[in-house]
Amino acid sequence: MLLLIACFTTACKKDFLRQNHFNTNPDTTKTDSLAALDSLPSFNNPSGVAIDASGNIYVADYGNNLIRKIAPGGIVTTLAGSGNAGYIDGAGTLASFTQPTGLTVDASGNLFVADAGDNLIREISPAGVVTTIAGSDTTGSGNGIGTASSFFGPLGVAVDAHDNIYVADAGNNLIRLIGQGGQVSTFAGTLNTGTSTNLSPFNNPSGVALDGSGNVFVANYLNSTIMKITPSGVVSTYAGVDTLKGANNGPAALATFYYPNSVAADAAGNIYVSDGVNNLIRKITPDGTVSTLAGSGLAGSADSTGTKASFNYPAGLAVDAAGNVYVADSNNNLIRKITPAGVVSTVAGSGLQGATNGTAVARKNRKLLVKKPMQPRLNVFYRGGTK
Repeated sequence: MLLLIACFTTACKKDFLRQNHFNTNPDTTKTDSLAALDSLPSFNNPSGVAIDASGNIYVADYGNNLIRKIAPGGIVTTLAGSGNAGYIDGAGTLASFTQPTGLTVDASGNLFVADAGDNLIREISPAGVVTTIAGSDTTGSGNGIGTASSFFGPLGVAVDAHDNIYVADAGNNLIRLIGQGGQVSTFAGTLNTGTSTNLSPFNNPSGVALDGSGNVFVANYLNSTIMKITPSGVVSTYAGVDTLKGANNGPAALATFYYPNSVAADAAGNIYVSDGVNNLIRKITPDGTVSTLAGSGLAGSADSTGTKASFNYPAGLAVDAAGNVYVADSNNNLIRKITPAGVVSTVAGSGLQGATNGTAVARKNRKLLVKKPMQPRLNVFYRGGTK
């Protein structure tokens, strides 16, 4: 059975993924060295992925408090983070994060991180320099410029062509906008103020994505729906039945999900959903048809095609220019790839918990070591009560 941990105070914050507490001794020294080439890389509950125009894949390595990078040649390195929980700005491994969850990258190669445990939005330059662009490391919902603003467990981020950043502010049940000059505002949703009923259309929103028309799509986690916000701020249910959990495919209004946690969009307007509890990757076409792109529904790590493949609590998603979908397969500690034809392969990771850098292609000649499946602890942020 799935363990769902809920709490009802504004100061309460629970893990999005079950974090494995052990001494990771993060490998922050190996980059392109021969020692790194002889190592099989590992992750610890990866929760977010992003891909840039050069084909570099970035990973929010949640359990290690690191941001990792997978180069097109398969070399895994640590882009930023010391491995110690914290919110220090600085270059590369001098910086620190606490449970980084969501990632997005802009056209200039700047990476944005939803630093959930610190209630911050961080930026990493192409050179690896980390700065805090919004949030104050205190739980809140304040709008303002940069660090004068506040968030409550931000989980997902997406950036548009004008460098506006959209944030899934889970604990506040809001979608926030970071505009030019770092001005933070509320883009959609209603903040609860002293009521026991959730007045917002969002209930622990955990992922955001943008299509080519500027529409924002939201993984509305606790309601098990996918929401759509137009550029003018009109909110509607795009797919799923409010609070009804399942794995039914078909017309969007009749389809069901089970705690969807992440979304991504491709150039054709297809929306991909990381349907975490169902261990599936779902696809919503522009005409509103929901189907299963990959996954059998059973927890596993099998590379195959379509429903013959398997995942174990898939989390963050990203889509490249060719339409390939990348998945942070959290409980397997793997980064997976799904082609437009539904062929699933493993890009990086040994399957073991760890923070070792190295070459991902080493996996081709080694037996995949998969840890014993664990029960995920779902992240629930509450302000004021439930819907």
